[in-house]
Amino acid sequence: MKESVFVICAHSDDQILGPGGTLAKYAKEGKEVFTIIFSYGETSHIWLKKKVSVEIRVKEAQNADKVIGGHGVVFFGLTEGKILEEVKDKKIKTKIKKLIKEKKPIKIFTHSIDDPHEDHRAVYRVISEIANEIHYKGSLLCFDVWNIVDFKKREKPKLYVDITPTFKTKLRALSCFKSQRFVMLLPYINVYIKAFINGLKNDCKHAEKFYKIK
Repeated sequence: MKESVFVICAHSDDQILGPGGTLAKYAKEGKEVFTIIFSYGETSHIWLKKKVSVEIRVKEAQNADKVIGGHGVVFFGLTEGKILEEVKDKKIKTKIKKLIKEKKPIKIFTHSIDDPHEDHRAVYRVISEIANEIHYKGSLLCFDVWNIVDFKKREKPKLYVDITPTFKTKLRALSCFKSQRFVMLLPYINVYIKAFINGLKNDCKHAEKFYKIK
C-alpha cells in the first residue's frame, strides 16, 4: 500500500498557496496526495448564481489537483464564515475520521492557528481536535497563507521542504484558479517571497516552511 498525505483546508486554493510545492514533491515520489476542502468559496463570486460559482471552484481545484499529481479532492460545502457552526450539524468530524482511518495518511497539512482568516483558524481548530481525539500517530503540520509573522507557534519544531524541483509545478497549479486572479495577487506575491526566504534558510532556491503541531 502506498503512503498517503492529506491536506485539509478552508478554501479551494489554500492547498496550493500553502503546501502546493510539497504536495507535488510527495506525489512525484509516489505518495498519494488527497485534498479535503471545507467550503466551496463561492462567495468570491457574488455576481454569479451559487450553482455556477460552485462548479467553477470545484473544476479549478480538480484541475490544480491534476497538475500536482493528486489523487482527488473532497468538498464538504460548508458556508464561509460559519464553519464551526456547521461542522457538528453535517458530521464533518466523523467524515474526516473515516477518511483518515481508510487512507492512513502519514502526514496531514492544515492551516495555522494564528492565520488572520477566521475560516483558516476554524479549520485548524477542527483538525487539531480530531488529531487529539483519534490519537493520530502521523505528523500534523500547519502552513501559512496570510500571516507574515508567526507569534503563537514560533517555538514549534519547523520543517523545511526543498521545493526547487516543483516550484514551477506549484505556479502552474495556482494558474488553474483563473476566477481568483485578482484577489490572489497579494498571496501570489507572498508565494514568491516566502519560497525565496525559506530557500535561503534551507540552503536551496525555493522551499516551504511548516510547523509541527503533533
